Amino acid sequence: MARRPDEVAFEIWRRLRLARGESVNVIDLYELVARPRRLRPEELPVEERQALGARALEVMYPGFEFGPNSGRPETEPIVLAPYDPNWPLEFEAWRQKLLSALPKAPSRIEHVGSTAVPEMPAKPVVDIQVSVGDLEDEMSYAPAIESLGVQLRSRDEDHRYFRPFAGRPREVHIHVCRAGGEWEVRHLLFRDYLRASPDARRDYLEAKVAAAARWPDDRMAYTDAKSEVIGKLMDEAERWRLKRSSDRSQTSPDIRSRSA
Repeated sequence: MARRPDEVAFEIWRRLRLARGESVNVIDLYELVARPRRLRPEELPVEERQALGARALEVMYPGFEFGPNSGRPETEPIVLAPYDPNWPLEFEAWRQKLLSALPKAPSRIEHVGSTAVPEMPAKPVVDIQVSVGDLEDEMSYAPAIESLGVQLRSRDEDHRYFRPFAGRPREVHIHVCRAGGEWEVRHLLFRDYLRASPDARRDYLEAKVAAAARWPDDRMAYTDAKSEVIGKLMDEAERWRLKRSSDRSQTSPDIRSRSA
C-alpha cells in the first residue's frame, strides 16, 4: 500500500535531521509537507502543524515526552510586548515561591530568556531556570513546583519544562535543568551576552519580530525561525566569554610572584 505524502515527507525530514543535526528544524518539515500542495509552510492548517510538531519533538530532543494531561490551547497568539520593568520583580516573587515550596534548595534559580534582558521586547512570560543536582529525581522537585499552579508539560534528556495549568494565564515558564550541564550554561551565557551587547540585542530583536510576524500562531516554528540568529549570537557569546576570561586572568595579581 502506498504511503501517504505526509508520511514520506516526515521520513525524509527525519533522515535529514539525523544527518545534519540542529540545522534541520520543524520549519523544514512544514516545507516538505507543504511544497507538493503548492503552499507556503505557514499556510498549512494550524492543527496539521501541531501534529507534525508533536512528532518532530521526539526526533529533535532525545527522550522527549509530554507530561500527562498537560495540554492547553496551542493557538494562543504570539505577541511581543515592550520591556516591562516589573518582569524582574515577577521573577523574584516566583523565586521566593520556589524556594519556599522546594524541599531542597536548588543549586541556583535564574531569570533567563528575553524578559531577563533590560529594554528587550518579549512575550510577556517570565522564564525561570532551576538548576538541580539530579534531574532524573523528579519527585524531589516536580510535585513542589506543580503545587504553585504550573504543570510538567514535557521532559527530555536535558530539562523538564513546566507551564501554567490550562485555564490559568501563561505568565511563567519554569525550566529545570542539570546543574553545570549544557542547558544551564548555554542559557545563562546567551542571557549575559544579550545584556552586555547592544548589537546582539538589535540582531535578536529583528529575528524575534520577523518570527512573530510569520508564525503568530505557532510557538515551535517561532522558536525555530530564530535558530540561525541564535546560533550566530552563541558563537559571538562564546568568543566574548573567552575574551572576558582572558582579560580577567591578565589583570589578576600574580600571587606567586608577590609572595616570592
